[in-house]
Amino acid sequence: MNVIQKQILGVGIMLAVFAIGATSLVAITESYTRDKIIENERQSLLDAINALVNRNEYDNDILTDTITLPGTPQLATKEDTVVYRARKNGEPVAAVFTSVAPNGYSGSIKMLVGVYYDGTLAGVRVINHKETPGLGDKIDVKKTNWILVFKGLSLENPDDSQWAVKKDGGQFDQFTGATITPRAVVTAVKKSLQFFEQNRDELFKETK
Repeated sequence: MNVIQKQILGVGIMLAVFAIGATSLVAITESYTRDKIIENERQSLLDAINALVNRNEYDNDILTDTITLPGTPQLATKEDTVVYRARKNGEPVAAVFTSVAPNGYSGSIKMLVGVYYDGTLAGVRVINHKETPGLGDKIDVKKTNWILVFKGLSLENPDDSQWAVKKDGGQFDQFTGATITPRAVVTAVKKSLQFFEQNRDELFKETK
């Protein structure tokens, strides 16, 4: 092997080593980033659940104690959604699930609804919407406290006639210039409570 061939071989080996090193670095970085993203998503979900059901109220792993609901007309969901079950000492505490108000002013309003086993609302949070900024977006807890009014309510409190915005004879405030949005949310929350009441035992059924 002459000098030139040796030089070419040396360069080739260097390039191969560099390529292997770079590939390995990319793989390690991708693996670390993927795991980090998964953990961040898990923590964000847990934070959202704990905003409704306080962490001190349950002792199970709520992110793994779940069941999957198919698309459910009463909740206006069209795809499979997950129900997260909170338990303490093995006893059911609350369920947190997705509900949709399909008739918002600018489209569907996706919510996370928490309901205690006795049928009382642990809370409601809007997690996705396209409502008008400065008007309908007041359903977002980052904008106003309006959505917090549902905590502690049930199908008996208030009674059926009061589950409406004030413009419709109910007890819930509407927004100036934006009645459609809160009306849609109030209706969806009521339907969520009705769904829970009708399916409570099934929602907390032990799964293998």
